[in-house]
Amino acid sequence: MANGKVKERDYYEVLGVNRNATNDELKKAYRKLALKYHPDKNQGDKTAEQRFKEAANAYDVLSDPKKREMYDLRGSAGLNDMGFHGFENSADIFSNFGDIFGDIFGNRSYRGRTRPQKGSDLRHDITISFTDAALGSERQLRFTKSEACEACNGTGARNGAPTVCPQCNGEGRVDKTKSLSVKIPAGINNGSALKLSGQGEAGIRGGRAGDLYIHVKIASHPYFEREGLNIRYDAHIPFTKAALGGEIEIPTLSGKVTLKVPKCTQSNQTLRMSEQGIKTKDGRTGNQLVRIVIDMPKELSERQEELLEELEKLEQD
Repeated sequence: MANGKVKERDYYEVLGVNRNATNDELKKAYRKLALKYHPDKNQGDKTAEQRFKEAANAYDVLSDPKKREMYDLRGSAGLNDMGFHGFENSADIFSNFGDIFGDIFGNRSYRGRTRPQKGSDLRHDITISFTDAALGSERQLRFTKSEACEACNGTGARNGAPTVCPQCNGEGRVDKTKSLSVKIPAGINNGSALKLSGQGEAGIRGGRAGDLYIHVKIASHPYFEREGLNIRYDAHIPFTKAALGGEIEIPTLSGKVTLKVPKCTQSNQTLRMSEQGIKTKDGRTGNQLVRIVIDMPKELSERQEELLEELEKLEQD
């Protein structure tokens, strides 16, 4: 323990497998732990309950290729970015891994009930603008998915009786068109996935609903580029402004802002506009980095040539 926090055990260590373990090896190791720490065998034992949840979380992550890849790369931090929070109680575990528990306990229903099954996860891809990604936004989605059957309250049985509900054919769910509002957090990265717990397919016969993963693609911007929390922008100015200095207007995420250009600014020199970048919900703020591009005139008037020749003589003296 350090700083009052208990160090989370490595998921491979929890299941007692090596980092190259196959899915069959993972399942075998989890079955063994689930049987050892099952609530029916350890009623009132808080330590066993914790081990039961810990093993379920480890198996849920390592048996999923995407979660396992992220865990191997970044550990718990990577899972947090995916929106993974683990199982909250034993009921969620039984709903998610019903088939495994059916194997362990002779394919019987858990505590006398028709075994529920977890609903499938769903994926929805969206493309948002550069500005919406930087500032945050809200997107309305409309799609068809299974929802709990109202006629039988998701149980699959008619009025609580053994007879099959005619509305859902005993599954406890029916297809419906759903509207959903999704909040896009400020500073979201291209390719990020937002997890909406319980917004996937409804479970069978009262099982836990799956999750909805919103995969976000960010469209390019005409003149802004993103670099972490910073925004990059190229400002084109005449060579006279670069030499003499002055003020120019620069577009930012929040509108136009005046930038002071120092005298004798060089081409490709970068000027920083503090706190004009991306602001995240945790209080971090980036900057806008302005690269100066000096534009030369395509032709000169006689007077301009005279002045430049005079300047050249002064530089030679």
